[in-house]
Amino acid sequence: MTTNHSTTSPPRASGRVAVVTGGSRGIGQAVSLELARDGLAVAVNYARDAVAAEETVSAITAAGGRAISARADVADEHAVAALFDRAEREFGGVDVVVNCAGRLALSPIADLDLAVLDAVHRTNIRGTFVVAQQAARRLRAGGSFVGFSTSVVGTRFPAYGAYAASKAAVESLTLILARELRGRDVTVNTVAPGPTATDLFLDGKTPEQIDQLAVAPPLERLGTPEDIARVVAFLTSPAGHWINGQVLRANGGVV
Repeated sequence: MTTNHSTTSPPRASGRVAVVTGGSRGIGQAVSLELARDGLAVAVNYARDAVAAEETVSAITAAGGRAISARADVADEHAVAALFDRAEREFGGVDVVVNCAGRLALSPIADLDLAVLDAVHRTNIRGTFVVAQQAARRLRAGGSFVGFSTSVVGTRFPAYGAYAASKAAVESLTLILARELRGRDVTVNTVAPGPTATDLFLDGKTPEQIDQLAVAPPLERLGTPEDIARVVAFLTSPAGHWINGQVLRANGGVV
């Protein structure tokens, strides 16, 4: 007798575990929810907003998934090690790490307070490095690390100097780490969103600026966190495992 299998949804990722930093809001929250829908247990990391993290966990568990929230500053190596320890203790290991945590500051280079520059680079460069370091040490065979950049590295808009510089560093790490993990069966990629409707992106912009950015892609709209989450879900799935050492500009066609 032939058994028909539905092709409307991907197979459940039985036993796989994800750590998502910055996983309680914006793109990170969408990634947490998307990976949980694909069957992964998710450790939802947050820095400050415990309420949002618990809401994300509740949404996952209400849908039948498994999730925990865990506070950690991504630039603090001891806190990040404890985050991974907890994921391993609760779920048995780590298969996917997605570093969504980030900080944005807009200013002309001539005017930027260097303390702000240090804060941006602490989260975006040191934080990425710390999380990637733990991922490199702990990911199981078949696993994936996904970092986050920005398409502004390519578009080079004014006022994004500190942010774009920090994300260019993330892009530089991508292929290096992929090569360092040779023989481990672990992939390393970076997603570089374009204009995406998140609180981080919308903050401080006028309606006119938002409208201008929304029509920049040929698709003539802002991206959504769900657009980006689906890219991450593919890269971390068995279907995307041949993609390695790449920076994927998920931006609707912005040059």
